[in-house]
Parts: sequence; structure tokens; C-alpha cells
Amino acid sequence: MPNSSFLNPHSLLSKAPVTIVALCHNHAPFLREALDSILSQTYPNLEVWLVDDASTDESPAILREYAARQPNWHLYLLTENVGNCRAFNLAFRQSHGEFVIDFATDDVLLPERVAQQVAAFRAAAPTVGVVYSNAELIAENRTLLGLHHQPDGHGGLKPRPASGWVFAEVLRHYFISTPTMMMRRACLAQLGGYDETLAYEDFDFWVRASREWQFHYLDEVTTRKRKHPRSMSSLAYQRHDPYLASTIQVCGKALALVRTADERAALAIRLRWELRQAARRHRHTEVKELFALLRQTTSPTAMDWALATWSRMF
Repeated sequence: MPNSSFLNPHSLLSKAPVTIVALCHNHAPFLREALDSILSQTYPNLEVWLVDDASTDESPAILREYAARQPNWHLYLLTENVGNCRAFNLAFRQSHGEFVIDFATDDVLLPERVAQQVAAFRAAAPTVGVVYSNAELIAENRTLLGLHHQPDGHGGLKPRPASGWVFAEVLRHYFISTPTMMMRRACLAQLGGYDETLAYEDFDFWVRASREWQFHYLDEVTTRKRKHPRSMSSLAYQRHDPYLASTIQVCGKALALVRTADERAALAIRLRWELRQAARRHRHTEVKELFALLRQTTSPTAMDWALATWSRMF
């Protein structure tokens, strides 16, 4: 018999409080649309935290306006910029929802987002710590750019993104659209929240969470992810990428967590990718660190040695 709760997510509405941590840093042009998308959710049992990470634009004023109209929302205006990981943790550790969404306020939640993902959690095993889904990619002006999980160009779809024990897949390649994730509180709590020593959160969270928890892909478009020059994803792999040092730190954590030959091979794929990016940008220190990790993971190829040597020549 089909799981009636999965077929009718609204039957669960009063049973599972969901925390939305809405993180803002200079998102004023997009903020009203983001906050209105929280208000448009069909799932009413929400605990909302508005966290501003010391914005210098009109964001604090907009957040105050919405908080005044929604007195059950929590407002947290930081006076100094502490970064995404710490800002999230400050709210997460005071929140109570069984499930948690880390919501960047340049993105948009579609109305059924929370209801669909809670239903997916209820239909899944208790070892599932994350439900993620597909996303529409939009430009600054809301123009649709495509989907995160794109059709294959031949009338069908690419293979469905991974579900289950995805640790090796997380190491091997990027496939999760971060803004679509809903996380089980127990999973986040077990990890101690985000690692505040890092410049960004998602890769580290995927690595640590997928070691002990399963991930589930919900084949629905639940979120609009905005692409613009100031977004974190747009800054990745630029010449002065501020996130590379954190990526190397996470790869070191992953090396300590690998258990099988397949996982070790997956990490080698990741390290080679990061090594190429660092070498192209003449990041000599980072090339050295990545190559050292690669040597601990597998036997370097002639190409690996050549990249490490070539980088030192510039």
C-alpha cells in the first residue's frame, strides 16, 4: 500500500516543525522576493530566523520591516561580518525544528518546497540525514537560465542524482544543489553544526554527513538558485578564490574518513581536479598542499608530477 503521508504531505503539517535560517549579506535587491517565498510556503509549522551578517546595504532595514510584520520570526542583526558558517550556527543552536533549511536570501523557495521535503523525509529511512532536489537557475533579473539537473539533450534525462550512501559520490564530483537541501536536525547536531574555521560550508557538510547518514534525491524543482557576480558560487575558482584553502582542509578531513578503495579513488579524482584549478591560477602553496594530499591518497601520475613542477616555474 502506498505511503499516504508521502502522497499527501499536508497531512503532516502539524507534526514536524521546520527551521528556516535565512542568511543575508548585502542581498537587498533580492531580499523581499526571498522573504515573500518563505511567507508563500504551504507548510505552516515554520520557525524562521533572519540573520544578517553585517550588511552594508539596505538589507537590515528590510529585515526589520518583515520581522515587525511577523512577530514570531526571530531577527538577528550581526554588527560584524562573521562568515556564513558561524552566522548559520548562531541561529541553528537556538532553533528547535526537526528539519532545517539553510536559506541564502538571494535565492527563492517555491511554495511546496517545505511540504514536499518533509513528506520525503517521512517516507524515507531514519538514516536519511539530507533530502535535496532539483533547482531552477535564475539570473539577477529573474531570467530563467536552466535547471541544475539538466535534460540530456536527447529527449530524456541524465541519470538521477545519487541517493543512499553517497560518500564516494560526494568526493568524486559536484552534483548536489546546495540551496535545495533540507537537513535533519539530528544529522547537523551530530556534526556540531558547520565548521566555523572554513570559508564555506557545503563541501565539508556533505563529506562529514554522508559518512554517517544517507542522502535522498527528491526529483522535484523546489528552489530557484540565483546566479549573480557577487554570489559565493560565482567567486569559486577565480584567480583569488578565497575558498581554496577551505577545500584543501576538507580534502584532508576526507582522507581521514575514507574506508574503501573506491572511496580513495574518488578522493584522488577530486584532488586532481583541485590541483588543476590551483595550478592554472599559479597558487603555488595550494598546489604543494594538494599534491601532498594526492601522494597520501594514490600514486601520482606523470601528469600530476608535471602539474606540480610546472606550477613552481611561474
